[in-house]
Amino acid sequence: MVVQGGGRAGCQSGAAGRGQGMASAVLEGGERRAGPEQEPEPGGKRKPEAGGQLQAAKRLKEDQSKKCPKRKVVLLLAYSGKGYHGMQRNVGSSQFKTIEDELVKALVKAECIPENHGDDMRKMSFQRCARTDKGVSAAGQIVSLKLWLIDDLVDKINGNLPPGIKILGLKRVTGRFNSKNTCDARTYFYMLPTLAFAHKDHDWQDPEYRLSSGALGHVNRLLACYKGTHNFHNFTSGKGPRDPSAKRYIMEMFCEAPFVRQGVELAVLKVKGQSFMMHQIRKMIGLVIAVVRGHAPESIMARSWGEEKVDVPKAPGLGLVLDTVHFEKYNNRFGNDGVHEALEWADIEEQILAFKEDYIYPTIIKTEIEEQSMTSWLNTLPIHDFSATVSGVQLNANHSKEVSDDMDEDGCDGDDSD
Repeated sequence: MVVQGGGRAGCQSGAAGRGQGMASAVLEGGERRAGPEQEPEPGGKRKPEAGGQLQAAKRLKEDQSKKCPKRKVVLLLAYSGKGYHGMQRNVGSSQFKTIEDELVKALVKAECIPENHGDDMRKMSFQRCARTDKGVSAAGQIVSLKLWLIDDLVDKINGNLPPGIKILGLKRVTGRFNSKNTCDARTYFYMLPTLAFAHKDHDWQDPEYRLSSGALGHVNRLLACYKGTHNFHNFTSGKGPRDPSAKRYIMEMFCEAPFVRQGVELAVLKVKGQSFMMHQIRKMIGLVIAVVRGHAPESIMARSWGEEKVDVPKAPGLGLVLDTVHFEKYNNRFGNDGVHEALEWADIEEQILAFKEDYIYPTIIKTEIEEQSMTSWLNTLPIHDFSATVSGVQLNANHSKEVSDDMDEDGCDGDDSD
């Protein structure tokens, strides 16, 4: 829902009128008469005209901001991550382009935030729900921020965004809402060719491979093992087995029925959890693939949650997508208070699906066919030693503590990827 607010245009015109008396006036014949900011100084000298104009402009902006306060909203954001170095903006670094770089530029051009807010995003209380990493896409990213509710706001922002990034919805939220901290859970999906689940002795270049119902059942049985709370220290970097933050709660994980696109059979794995650490989802998928293909025994699943260090392979980043973020507690408290709306998007589900079909799915499939990232990664599985172990207590606990904030995917790298 787009919140309409036509007040800001009126503020601009009114403030501009009040500022006219501050500027110098031009008389007939071209003679310039000093306005209030240009009264002659003692000795016949005039005050600098430029300084008066700057002061007038500053007062005009201050008056405009007071008359038109910004409001806290959330934006439902979808994007194809190909060609971007993740979601989070790196202010002062133009070397790597990010999704937030494009979003901030569009917000400034749409004139729904002051230009200086683009340089310091804290001024607009900006927060993203998850920091997706390089190449990772999103169909349901949520960002919270304060902005001016101008007319046709969503259309104006989208008009300044590239085709692969789009605002799909906007809703007002409470003043203290924080998209990262208020989020109850995140759902990701991972699209991959089903050939990844073929036995290691099967021809890895077989375009006719189709996943049998029995093999799909085997995959789902292994994925279901992740449900519940486990110690995922082996599924990230920099965390020891006794680090409390390594324990994560997984609500569900399963593989949907396969389908064929451009002659390739594909499948989508979905996982919902409270939060994820960096690399966690890709390693969860990588280990299941290693077991299904016959590189590792099923017992490695339970062993990976113990204290010993286990070699867990990390599946490619291509195919990982932030699908949905969940705000059940917020919705229960504020969704029916008569002022705010529940953060649910069933009314624009068709738009979300259309974006996936137009930008996310084609990019994943085309890139996989051209670059064969999954096939290349499958060829590295034999070099992993799934029987080797190292005592987890040998990990440096202090180092784990120092990097714990940087390793949280929902507050760092974006729920997996890299």
